[in-house]
Amino acid sequence: MVGVSDGPGPAQAPAATRAPVGRPVLSLALASMLEDVGAHSGAVYLLRPDEPVLEMAVMAGMPRAFAAPWERVGLSAPIPVADAVRGRRVVWVGSEEEMARRYPRIAVVLPYPFALAALPVATADRVYGAVFVTWPGAHPPELSDSEREQLTSACKRLALRLARAAEENRPLGPEADLLAAPGSGVAGTLGSVEAARLVARLPYGLVSLDLHGRIAFVNAAAAELLGRPAGELLGTLPWVSVPWLNDPMYEDRYRAALISQQVTSFLALRPPGEWLSFRMYPSTTGLSVRISRARAVAEMTRGTPQSGPGPSRLVTISQVLSLAGALTEAVWVQDVVQLVADEVAPAVGSQALVILGSQGGRLHVLGHRGYPDPRVAERFDGLPLSERTPGAHVLNSGVPAFFDSQEQLERLYPDRQEPPDGFAAWAYLPLIASGRPVGTCVLAYAERHVFPADERAVLTSLGGLIAQALERALLYDAEHRLAQGLQEWLLPHSLTPPPGIEAAARYLPATQGMEIGGDFYDLVPTRPLAAAVIGDVQGHNVTAAALMGQIRTGVRAYTTVGQPPEEVMGSTNRLLIDLGADLFASCLYLRLDPARGRAVMARAGHPPPLLRRPDGRVRVLDLAGGPLLGIDAAAVYPTTEVSLPPGSVLALYTDGLVESPGVDIEDALAGLGTLLAEAGDQPLEDLADELVRHSVAARERVDDTAVLLLRARDGD
Repeated sequence: MVGVSDGPGPAQAPAATRAPVGRPVLSLALASMLEDVGAHSGAVYLLRPDEPVLEMAVMAGMPRAFAAPWERVGLSAPIPVADAVRGRRVVWVGSEEEMARRYPRIAVVLPYPFALAALPVATADRVYGAVFVTWPGAHPPELSDSEREQLTSACKRLALRLARAAEENRPLGPEADLLAAPGSGVAGTLGSVEAARLVARLPYGLVSLDLHGRIAFVNAAAAELLGRPAGELLGTLPWVSVPWLNDPMYEDRYRAALISQQVTSFLALRPPGEWLSFRMYPSTTGLSVRISRARAVAEMTRGTPQSGPGPSRLVTISQVLSLAGALTEAVWVQDVVQLVADEVAPAVGSQALVILGSQGGRLHVLGHRGYPDPRVAERFDGLPLSERTPGAHVLNSGVPAFFDSQEQLERLYPDRQEPPDGFAAWAYLPLIASGRPVGTCVLAYAERHVFPADERAVLTSLGGLIAQALERALLYDAEHRLAQGLQEWLLPHSLTPPPGIEAAARYLPATQGMEIGGDFYDLVPTRPLAAAVIGDVQGHNVTAAALMGQIRTGVRAYTTVGQPPEEVMGSTNRLLIDLGADLFASCLYLRLDPARGRAVMARAGHPPPLLRRPDGRVRVLDLAGGPLLGIDAAAVYPTTEVSLPPGSVLALYTDGLVESPGVDIEDALAGLGTLLAEAGDQPLEDLADELVRHSVAARERVDDTAVLLLRARDGD
């Protein structure tokens, strides 16, 4: 756990509004780290004191847009800086392949060769933030001891400075990013005028791009090749000012060159039919681009790039791609709510959220996070869809709504019934999946928040991704409720043991899948005897559960008509084959005779029961048996008679109780026997809980588990 003390911490205003305080401590520390280890970019994050979120305070060497999806990250996010803080350790990612394996969301957005180290900025008792630095892809695959020591020491020094600033009530906030500015002249003996003449005489185009990708210099040949006057190109992004370069691929090549610090090239078609070659030479101050005619590519057939959105497109693509990966992991509705809270809300600067669905013509709260008083969010629940409220309007119309302030919300919805929640700005996003509304996502902001066009586009795109995840989760939840209801209906609601017998049972579904399976048990009272059965139908789905219900019904019917154990088992076997389900089942059936202190058992491929005698000794019953049910219609199931004196306990179970990956079945069975011997004198209900709680598979059940305990006692 990461602790945040109650004392002064980083400033609490949003990053966009906070101003640097005092000397640029963070910038100087980051610049020193980069220089010491030869890294070419990096950033410092500060941990907010009021929420588990890391905020980027300063970045160096790269435009901040490159890290836009991670300007605000929750501590639970699978991101290197968050991992470094949670584990109080150095996180090293040495290659593009390792990044794709460990942090696929980053690799999707930045699929380039580079190495990264992330470290916590912390003292012994408090975390202040984190740092990451990157190197070009040519860096060795391992972080050297010297680099590790220098980075670790630098982060410790920075943490101490932050601690002192906090003690002196001088909280440090964001600072200006460190991007190298192009020099005003040319070093060496060549004057700037002569340098310009030299470049002008070259037969190919030369362009200088700053770290943001803006054109800082263009020679005459380049202007001619690009088809625009030099004056109209200076200060612009080439993929914006040159229409036929408006393709994300070309922008991606600029990013690839800058992040990897490797020479990168591409071809582009200048209409109507001239191919140009672009070769980018990166450095820590920007990129030099050589442009020439590509005369050998006439056979290429790739069409002209289609025009796209403007310069903010890069941030939009990055955010959507990064957060899409997180939402694909959601299974339950609450998973979706938690992922939106952990991943989406911090990335867009929201402090609280509610996800709404509809039921019976009214809004229904599916989940919420971030509200100091949860009852405020719950007041959305039950509001009629017919009322004029932003939540209902967005869900009905499918059109997003953005409110920069409380005044704007009240002006547009003066009679709304949605309760005040203490926040200052809101984004209401329709959740549309498969062409129909599945809900509304309400993002709340603690302070007034202007939603520019590009941010609205990002949020609307995220709404579509959330909707798809929510639709899957709602379907899964419904199927799960159906499965649980079916399972509860198929298993006995209570056990009615005969005189002289106590009974207790437990059923635990597997923790994987739909939590439904084919394990079953039953106790069938007959006069003067009684029958008990436990079994396991192959599979963990509705089909297995339904077949289990048919087998249980068949066993009851054959028992009621008075068939002996071997015939009950044979009849059930033939029933399963006649059903044609192509599934097998194990089963253990016994006829109890408490008056005589005896039990007659028949077994079909089922794990052997355990018998605890009145003196506390436990043994595994070696029973004769036949094959699994559903294999051979002519199978025979011999019986074994077992003594069951008063005080003895018979433990029947399915294999989910003793089977677990990596655990030897004999060891598990021996452990179960030892536990039964030690705890067998407890009340039977307590003993059932004890056996289930201490089973080898209890931590992560990969199979269903059923337990049926029978204790013989003196008859009434």
